[in-house]
Amino acid sequence: MSNLRGNFFGGITAAVVALPLALAFGVSSGAGAAAGLYGAIFVGLFAALFGGTKTQISGPTGPITVVMALAITDFIGQSPEHGLALAFSAVILGGLFQIIFGLLRIGKYIILVPYPVISGFMSGIGIIIIILQMGPFLGHPAGASIISVLQSLPDMLAAPNVVSILLSTLTLAIIYLWPAKLRVFIPSPLAALIIGTISFIIFSPNSELSTIGAIELGLPALQMPYIEFSMLGDVIKYALMFAGLGAVDSLLTSLVADNMTRTKHNSNKELIGQGIGNMVAGLFAAIPGAGATMRTVINIKTGGTSNLSGVIHAVVLLAIALGAGGLVENIPYAVLAGILIKVGIDIIDWQFIKRLHRLPAMPQFLMSGVLLLTVFYDLMSAVILGMFITNIVTIERLTNLQLDGL
Repeated sequence: MSNLRGNFFGGITAAVVALPLALAFGVSSGAGAAAGLYGAIFVGLFAALFGGTKTQISGPTGPITVVMALAITDFIGQSPEHGLALAFSAVILGGLFQIIFGLLRIGKYIILVPYPVISGFMSGIGIIIIILQMGPFLGHPAGASIISVLQSLPDMLAAPNVVSILLSTLTLAIIYLWPAKLRVFIPSPLAALIIGTISFIIFSPNSELSTIGAIELGLPALQMPYIEFSMLGDVIKYALMFAGLGAVDSLLTSLVADNMTRTKHNSNKELIGQGIGNMVAGLFAAIPGAGATMRTVINIKTGGTSNLSGVIHAVVLLAIALGAGGLVENIPYAVLAGILIKVGIDIIDWQFIKRLHRLPAMPQFLMSGVLLLTVFYDLMSAVILGMFITNIVTIERLTNLQLDGL
């Protein structure tokens, strides 16, 4: 009975934390708030049912959302009519790749990526999220890419929207300063979402700030995959990015859950569960996801001990999606920007950055190089190049050891 109670409260608490993040990630991806909410529902449900980590809560995450935003922007630029369909086809294919990874039993090898590469990549993702939210923070539309945002930043700074800045700043202040005693009842991101939105409605009802708008009630329609053979290479590229990044993100969170619960996850089964969830999400035009560290930790701390908590988390979000569309339509993008900026700050590996100057030259080079490539060039290229350099260095060291032994 105590287990049932713990899983019940763990699932509900995780859902409450996931709600503002799902809405924010959906808007940030370019697919819309509903796509983020249903992404949390589908990935959360099927990863809980079929995954290999009992206490893991899955849903849209910052790194996955960045890739989704890039995919949508890229495909719409190439094919305005079918861009969204192509992006969600990549999500479906990415889920299939994750299932294949699990069936081939390569889960235990995925998290062997060198830590400086992971640190540089995740920190780069955090910086991308923060930069992309500069537009909504200042009261302007979100930029499509890092370069476009940086190019338009002087113009945005020259014409800021004071109401937007105040709302975003209020949101950040609430998240950081929300009393620990109250977090048991209302998590700080949800408190920021509620207070920020109410403040906007009361004090700036006639403001021209953009809001989420009405969310259509009811389950989303099934959308079959769409492929244009001229863009098949791009679809596969993004699918591999979804699969690889989602696998690393999920399995690292699984390790965190293992440490907290003194259990051992099944990495290959986890990949299969994540893959099923992402395939279903893509079929219903919802954004993909992965194991979410913060939501998993909160689930465990509030009593979650089995996959039932993950199922309850998804069911609670589904109830909200089916019955509360009108409650979220007045949420300003400025409030979501504040929430996402906090997400970006949390993703940056500050502890590793603080110790970076004391490390040997190679880890410094790897971390810094991967970070810069992630932010200014290409996510997948950053990781591949980082791993390639690491392997070259490893091979050289092994060769030198063999030569020294002759």
